[in-house]
Amino acid sequence: MDVKQALLARKSVRAFLDKDVPKEKIVAVLDAARHAPSGTNAQPWKVAVVQGKKRIELADAMENTFLKIRGEGKMDYQYYPVQWKGEYKRRRVETGSQLYQELGIERNDKEARFQQWQINYRAFNAPVILFFFLDRIMQTGSFLDYGMFYQSIMLAALEEGLATCPQAALAQFPDLIREKLGYGEEMQVVAGMAMGYEDPDAKVNSYRTSRLKVEDFTRFFE
Repeated sequence: MDVKQALLARKSVRAFLDKDVPKEKIVAVLDAARHAPSGTNAQPWKVAVVQGKKRIELADAMENTFLKIRGEGKMDYQYYPVQWKGEYKRRRVETGSQLYQELGIERNDKEARFQQWQINYRAFNAPVILFFFLDRIMQTGSFLDYGMFYQSIMLAALEEGLATCPQAALAQFPDLIREKLGYGEEMQVVAGMAMGYEDPDAKVNSYRTSRLKVEDFTRFFE
């Protein structure tokens, strides 16, 4: 698979087979992704790979917290805009509506929507959850570095026959994650990622979001 094919093939998978991922495959993915660029070669990424009993324990804890407060927690940083507007708001609404439509969930079915939201905190039952940490001394530029590393993991995973789903939701209970995984307060939780083998029969995995055309976001100057 060449780079362009990988970019087109990558998608966010929300249903996984109940099949363990060998450690050597995960190491191979991270070994490829570690070559991602970073400013001054700082390589600011710190990764926790969570599987087995620890995955179940942590997923249970996140899900229970979500159910207790009946909603999302607070990330270590502001991921989304405080107030959405214009095209960004439109695409956000369109994406959510498309997902629920694919799943056959009606707009007014609040309980079904809540249950679909809830499964985020189990990483869609993927056999592997990756958590990404960043030292608080690092600044905005390191988030740019992290994006390149994050994408590199998803593309390298395809080469290993693995599916992924990048998830901001997995970073919404940072204190809980730090406590369960033994990270200090100096490490902020950037994001999480579900990883495993795609369930090809799951309807939710046929869901694909739209993309802008090049001319919609690009200006050429000569």
